[in-house]
Amino acid sequence: MAACVALWSADAVAQTAAPPFPDPLAPNLQTDPRQPPRFQKFTRPGLVQLGPPATFTPPASGAGDTGFDSTNSRKKAKGKAKAKSPVSAQAITPGLPTPTPVSRYQKPATESAGGAYAQAPGAPPVELGPIRKLPPKRKAHSEPEDPYAPLGVQTGAFTLFPAIELIGGYDTNPAHAPGGGGASLYSVAPELQMRSNWSRHELKADLRGSYTGYSPEATPTLSRPNFNGKVDGRVDVTRDTRIDLATRLLVATDNPGSPNLQPGLAKLPVFTTFGGSGGVTHQFNRFELGIKGDVERTVYQNSTRTDGSTASNADRQYNQYTGTLRGGYEMTPGVKPYVEVRADTRVHDLNADISKYQRDSKGLTGTIGTTFELTRQLTGDVGVGYTRRNYEDPRLEQIKGLIVNGSLIWTASALTTAKLSAASSVGESTVPGVSGQLSRDIGLQVDHSFRRWLIGTIKIGFGLDDYVGMDREDKRYSAGVGLTYKLNRSVQIKGEFQQNWLHSNVAGTDYTSSVFLLGIRFQR
Repeated sequence: MAACVALWSADAVAQTAAPPFPDPLAPNLQTDPRQPPRFQKFTRPGLVQLGPPATFTPPASGAGDTGFDSTNSRKKAKGKAKAKSPVSAQAITPGLPTPTPVSRYQKPATESAGGAYAQAPGAPPVELGPIRKLPPKRKAHSEPEDPYAPLGVQTGAFTLFPAIELIGGYDTNPAHAPGGGGASLYSVAPELQMRSNWSRHELKADLRGSYTGYSPEATPTLSRPNFNGKVDGRVDVTRDTRIDLATRLLVATDNPGSPNLQPGLAKLPVFTTFGGSGGVTHQFNRFELGIKGDVERTVYQNSTRTDGSTASNADRQYNQYTGTLRGGYEMTPGVKPYVEVRADTRVHDLNADISKYQRDSKGLTGTIGTTFELTRQLTGDVGVGYTRRNYEDPRLEQIKGLIVNGSLIWTASALTTAKLSAASSVGESTVPGVSGQLSRDIGLQVDHSFRRWLIGTIKIGFGLDDYVGMDREDKRYSAGVGLTYKLNRSVQIKGEFQQNWLHSNVAGTDYTSSVFLLGIRFQR
C-alpha cells in the first residue's frame, strides 16, 4: 500500500510540475482574491523566443502576485505609484493652516469676531497681518502643509501657540478730531492660542492683548490697553447631546471722538466686560435644538480730567442677562439653516444716570441664518435678523432695526483667500435723550500669496453708527494694504498702510487719518 501511495504522489507531482517553457496558448490563471477569475481579462502572452533560459527566482513560500510573502522581504513597487487624490485648495493655501476635519460631536466652526472693520467699538487701535486661524491638529509623524505655520508647544494633552508682535508707526490723526495733529506710536501685542488634543470633548482658548502708546504730541494722551480673550469648552455627554461652556473678557476704551466721552479728559477711561455662558444642545436625527444662558458685567473706571479732577462712571456700569433658544435642521452635509431667538435684560448699578435718565432696558432679537461648509472652499455662519430694545424711561426712544452677523471665508484658489465679516450691536449712551447706539459693521479682507513666504493683504471696511434719540448718523470708512514676509516658522515681518474716514451729519465731526505701520512677529 505504501508503494502505491508513493507512485500515485509522484504521478501527481509530475502532472502539476511547471513545464520548462510556458505554454504560449495558456491563459493567465494567477488569482487575485479581490478579482475572481470570472472577472479577469483573458490574456495571451507572446511566444517565447528560443535561447538560453532566463534566470529563475523562486517565489516566496505560499506567495503569488498579491499574496502573503513569508520571507518578509521588501518588494519594489511595479509601475507608477497610484496618484493621490487632489488636495483641497484650502489645505495648500500658503500662509494659512490646513483645515481640521470636524468631529461628529463638534458643532460647525466659525471664525472669531475679528474683521476688517472701520474703527469698530472695542477693537484694538492697531492690528496687522493676514487672516489668522488656529493651526490644525497634525497627525503623528506628519508635517503641516504650510512650511511656515507654527508648530506649537505640546504641554500634556494641550497644544499652545504663543506669539508676540512689536509694532511701530505714525498716525496723522490719532485723536480722530477735525484737523487733529499727528503722533508716532508703538504697540506691544502678545497672544496665546490653546486647544486640547482629546478624541472627545474640547477645550480651546484665544487670548489677544495689546498696549498702544503714543508720543507726547497726542494730547490728551491716547495710550491705552486692549485685551480680548475667550475660553470655550465642549462636553460630549452622548453621541447626540453636548454641553457648551464659555467665558470671556474684554478690556478696551471708547473710540476717540465718541460722543459718550466726557469733555476735558486727560486720558481715555478703560472699561472691562466679563461674563460666561452655558448651554445644552441635543440632536434629533437632522434636527438640532439648543438652549443657552449668559451673564455679563461691564465696569468703567473713573475719568481723569486735565485739571486733575476725577469723575465717576458708576452710572455706566450694568449687568446683562441673556437667554437664547436655537433650532437648526441639516438639509445636506455641511449646510444647516437655523432660527434663533434671544432675549436679554440690562440692569444698571444706579437707577438713573447723571442726567436723571433710567437706562435699564429689555431687548428681543430674532435671527434666521445658516452655517455651511461646502468642499472646504466656502465656510461660514451668516445670520440676518431684527432687534428691538425698550427702555424703562418713557423719554427714551425704542431702538429697532435690521441686523446682520456672521463670517464667510472663501478659498478662491490655492493662493487667494477672502473673508467677509459682519457684526451688529446695540451700545449704551450717556448723551441726554439718546437711547443708545445701533452699530452695523461690514468688512472684506483678501489675502494673496505671491510666494508661500510673501502674502499681500487688502482690507476695506464700512461702519454705520445710528444714535437713536438725536439727529446724528456717523459713517465710518477704512481701506488698507499690507505685506507679510515670513522668514521662517517663528519670525514674520509685516508692513501696512491704513486710511480712515468719518463722515457725519453733525457739523464739525468729520475727520481723516492715515496710519503707517511696520512690525515684527515672533511665534511658536
